[in-house]
Amino acid sequence: MTRYLGFGLRYVAFGLLLATVGLAQDVSRMDEVVQYNVSNKKFMGSVLVARSEEILLNKGYGSANLEWNIPNSPATKFRLGSVTKQFTAAAILLLEERGKLKTDDPVKKFMSDAPTAWEKITIYHLLTHTSGIPNFTSFPDYPSQKPLAATPEKLVARFRDKPLDFQPGEKWSYSNSGYILLGYVLEKASGESYEKFLQENIFSRLGMKDSGYDSNSAIILRRASGYGPGKDGPMNAEFIHMSIPFSAGALYSTTEDLLRWQQGLFGGKLLSAASLGKMTTPFKDDYACGVGVRTVNGRRVIDHGGGIEGFNTFLAYYPDDKLTVVALSNLNGGAPQQIVSQLAAIARGEKVELPSERKEISVAPKILEQFVGTYQLAPKVNMMITIESGQLISQVSGQGKVPLFATSETKFFPKVVDAEIEFGKDDKGVVTHLVLHQGGRDMKASRTSDKVMEHKEIAVSSTILAQYPGTYELRPGFDLVITLEDNQLVSQATGQGKIPLYAESETKFFPKVMDAEIEFLKDNKGSVTHLMLRQGAMETKAPRK
Repeated sequence: MTRYLGFGLRYVAFGLLLATVGLAQDVSRMDEVVQYNVSNKKFMGSVLVARSEEILLNKGYGSANLEWNIPNSPATKFRLGSVTKQFTAAAILLLEERGKLKTDDPVKKFMSDAPTAWEKITIYHLLTHTSGIPNFTSFPDYPSQKPLAATPEKLVARFRDKPLDFQPGEKWSYSNSGYILLGYVLEKASGESYEKFLQENIFSRLGMKDSGYDSNSAIILRRASGYGPGKDGPMNAEFIHMSIPFSAGALYSTTEDLLRWQQGLFGGKLLSAASLGKMTTPFKDDYACGVGVRTVNGRRVIDHGGGIEGFNTFLAYYPDDKLTVVALSNLNGGAPQQIVSQLAAIARGEKVELPSERKEISVAPKILEQFVGTYQLAPKVNMMITIESGQLISQVSGQGKVPLFATSETKFFPKVVDAEIEFGKDDKGVVTHLVLHQGGRDMKASRTSDKVMEHKEIAVSSTILAQYPGTYELRPGFDLVITLEDNQLVSQATGQGKIPLYAESETKFFPKVMDAEIEFLKDNKGSVTHLMLRQGAMETKAPRK
């Protein structure tokens, strides 16, 4: 018996050794994935990966402050942007548990002068982005308003008289306005400021000593400076007064505090099981209350991203694995979501292939021809697939052309972004759709045509072209200047390069470098007064100055 016991102990020890080696390899691979983004100047920040109580990776990358060359670390504090929304949602559910409100209460219960259009809007509609209230950060005047301090009441006043985009509960549409209104409701129901309520009822309760409501004036130790990508490297981010994002995006935190948040939220330290169930049950479009909830490779994931001037963030929790992955960046860009997706995959034992590791192959022209066509990613947003000089090209509505390179006869990737496009066929071998794999998400786009609509260039007289030069205001502080150079109409947006425009009618013009259209509009006297910029699903009417 002793010998068998000894053999068993040696076997277990050998097994533990293998597990330790495997874990070390996983962590090393995780670091490689993050370093790839750092070396490509797409990411600087902090990341954390933890399974239950065990932290697998907890590390800072790049600089918290480039001017002083101060490195990021696990203790660095970052603005969270819309990751704030899950804290707001949890706070509302806490108030419901305490009898201060109900999620099916109408908003007008806490706002006696609520507009008539809001009659049927409930707190639950706000939590799930189904209220129909338009998103105030998409308003044309938002860029000029964001540097200015505002109270919750003044923020609500910005959108309270706008018509609804749709009837409450009818569909899903992301709206920062809804979460601003939740902060307003929270203050009315609790009798406390949003900042104080979260500090006392969430942060202090869960031991989150490095989290809070961000401030433009307070000294906050170990807070990162925020940057945006520039032509010659990172540049200081634009200013935003932190009263503006309020309950939709004004919090700051660290990777370690966000782990405490996940452990507290999903460990039953904050909400009842019923409230947590409500918070994490999707209503429409895989969105619950302040979090998205979906299934990736057979595993449920509860996640949300954030973006604010100088910062992008992503936080994910995989309940089946008790796996937390967070990436906080002080450089604007989409890297955090991609990093979280890849680190989670590695932690689950899945293979992750970096763009630099992909092996490009040649595919016969006849195979490429099968894929040409128009694929609908979303209403009014298509991906056009064409062939130019034997090269497969993709172009999303309103964007530029991107070459695609084959890794198989049905899988292709762009070299300018970490993504993959896979074409799908029916049982007859006919291409019916594509799937865009990007940032841990899979977006299926049905093929709506085997052709791509192309602009047909025509010649227009110089007399007609001479009507259009001028400055057109797309939004305050952002103009589109139209000039005529050597009988060629040219557009130039504020801070951007010149783009030639080509006529398809006497009033409609298009650039060849991206999918967009500019139409010049006249009054009843025949004078040009506006232009209409159509780009993707967006239409922007710009008055002539």
